[in-house]
Amino acid sequence: MRALEKHGLRQSVNVRFFAPPDDLAPCFTTFYKMEVLLPQGRTVTDHLQPEWANLRFFMRNPPRAALGDGESLTARFTATGPSSHPTRFEMGACSMWGIGLLPLGWARFVREPAGDYANMIFDGEAHPSFARFAPLCQKLCSSSGADEDEFAVIASFFRELAPPPKDAARILAIHAAMIDPYLIEVATLAERVGLTKRTLERVCGRHFGFPPQLLLRRQRMMRSLVAFMLADKKSWSETIDRHYHDQAHFVHEFQSFMGMSPSQYARMDHPILEAFMAERQRVWGSPVQTLDPPRSAEEPDPRGESPPERD
Repeated sequence: MRALEKHGLRQSVNVRFFAPPDDLAPCFTTFYKMEVLLPQGRTVTDHLQPEWANLRFFMRNPPRAALGDGESLTARFTATGPSSHPTRFEMGACSMWGIGLLPLGWARFVREPAGDYANMIFDGEAHPSFARFAPLCQKLCSSSGADEDEFAVIASFFRELAPPPKDAARILAIHAAMIDPYLIEVATLAERVGLTKRTLERVCGRHFGFPPQLLLRRQRMMRSLVAFMLADKKSWSETIDRHYHDQAHFVHEFQSFMGMSPSQYARMDHPILEAFMAERQRVWGSPVQTLDPPRSAEEPDPRGESPPERD
């Protein structure tokens, strides 16, 4: 449980993370159940950072959300493609399940070119590309069972939905190389995964949503942003990634991705995101999904199928 007193709110964000079962591990970041407890009629506004694709199911009171400059949307099932811009949302008291799709998860379960859905948010019940998830939406949004029972429903649903794609090995290899903080050049990435630059561009556009150069830039920016948000009273200059030429370079890149300057972002309240990231770091060992490494189905998760109980 993470309280929101810092932001002038007396209530809290409760979030519980579940590790994907080993056979589904390459496809997902985490499954999480979140409850936001606020006084009746009170809402908070926050900005999600760039991330991989997500499916979110709201059992009550779905928020209003907009990705980048797109139109705002309110739906009990929202689906987002991979993003390179922030998602602004206004949220009141609510209960939800979140499912983070890694690039392999998108390729396996959505099976559409990720680039066609990048930086977009959809009503999952109204868009044909996400219709296959409608049965899961019906089950979760009408459930009143225990978290563990709902998690079992989610795992069973995805096990039966689709087999792994043919490009699975390539996707995992690219993803694993991409999160290396010392890798910043596309040519090096292509060499490491044994692909031509042209093939790398094609695979990234189809399954990751963006060209490899933008993906590497996004990783670098997210490393800096996460370091700043988790640091205790440190400045941007103390937390920016070592590969930026100077602070002006970082400011330019931050503006490109976030649509605002670092100082503007720092002045904003982040009542939901700060609580969520801190709990994700504490329980999961990683504060955001873009920094999560991919995991093969044969590799056991040392964190187990569910986290320790919250304090």
